[in-house]
Amino acid sequence: MAIDENVEAIKGAAEGITYPILIDAEHLLTETYAISNVPTVIWIDEHNNIVQPNWSAFGTDTFVEFTGVESGPQKDLVRRWVTHNEPMMEPAAAAEAVHDLTHEEEQARLYFRIAAKLRRDGDEDGAERNFATAVEFAPHDWTIRRAAMPLRGKDPFGEDFMTMYGEWQEAGSPYHGVPSVRTR
Repeated sequence: MAIDENVEAIKGAAEGITYPILIDAEHLLTETYAISNVPTVIWIDEHNNIVQPNWSAFGTDTFVEFTGVESGPQKDLVRRWVTHNEPMMEPAAAAEAVHDLTHEEEQARLYFRIAAKLRRDGDEDGAERNFATAVEFAPHDWTIRRAAMPLRGKDPFGEDFMTMYGEWQEAGSPYHGVPSVRTR
């Protein structure tokens, strides 16, 4: 699921992928599952039970130098679950692993949605005001701050991103969920 509204950018990134990719321009998925960073993986079994809550995992080693997270151990955990029905954690622990969004995070998501709507309607000033307010409420929520970057004309991998990343690390790398298995 891509939390983006640029279908053309998603098409380019999805080149060669054979499974369906959904686009959540309204960020409903991030609100429903308290997702505050990307990539986030959620394991849902055939009975629609969340087996593994929000987990920051990578499917490739594209960003391993930057994140210190290799994809191999993450993929091994997925294989173990799929082939041997061995989840990463017990159901009780999984249920407690992700906390609800704070009031400020909920406010940020509302302002983000308002900003995105205003932007789509051509009100750039109103959109910018609301994007800025959303970032003030949740400065370390990537689904707000980083997702707003391309919508605000900023490079989501450029200097603004590096500044955001440094601030996020200084704040203790806040994340709603289970951290990645670090190998570096």
